[in-house]
Amino acid sequence: MLALLLTISGIYGVLSYLVAQRAKEIGIRIALGAKIRDVVALVLVQSLRLATIGAVIGVALALGAAKVFGWRIVMLRAFDPTAYIAGVIVVVAACAIASSIPARRAARIDPMTTLRAD
Repeated sequence: MLALLLTISGIYGVLSYLVAQRAKEIGIRIALGAKIRDVVALVLVQSLRLATIGAVIGVALALGAAKVFGWRIVMLRAFDPTAYIAGVIVVVAACAIASSIPARRAARIDPMTTLRAD
């Protein structure tokens, strides 16, 4: 549970930073007529793409570690597909939840304030 909370807070922090960096771009998109759902989708797709890449790398590393250390664990299957699938689903769902707050914040960016900043 602690690892999941750390994951969520890390994803939230990174995406908040990315949204702050891209505020000008998002403001221009909104000024040109982008809908709120398009802006939210832009941020969510970016975060889910990163989560998918991380999940693939994580599963590959976990399978490799299970192969190396699996012979030391007695009465435990090292290659339990249900556990791997459940773990990936939990992490991707946590990523979606953690990225929804910065995505909604990005959709509320005022284009006039952003354009006036330069």
